Amino acid sequence: MSAVNLTNVTVLDNPALFPSPFQFEISYECLTPLKDDLEWKLIYVGSAEDETYDQLLESVLVGPVNVGNYRFVLQAILFEPLFRFFKLDSFLFVT
Repeated sequence: MSAVNLTNVTVLDNPALFPSPFQFEISYECLTPLKDDLEWKLIYVGSAEDETYDQLLESVLVGPVNVGNYRFVLQAILFEPLFRFFKLDSFLFVT
């Protein structure tokens, strides 16, 4: 049994312009009190075949977390254009 269950992820501002920040409303439930913070990461996968194209967009720590339901908005503002991290064939075709 897990201590934390992800209950919902909503993509906000969808559709959005290409340079707009990524925004997700994340809902989760905690079933037991946690002694450590939860770390949430937003990673852009630039290629399904090669992890070197992955880009960490945002990382946050949330805590302390007691038993209950929680919700927060995770936002990543893009400082560099993502297309610089694409493999060309991944950018043009479905991966």
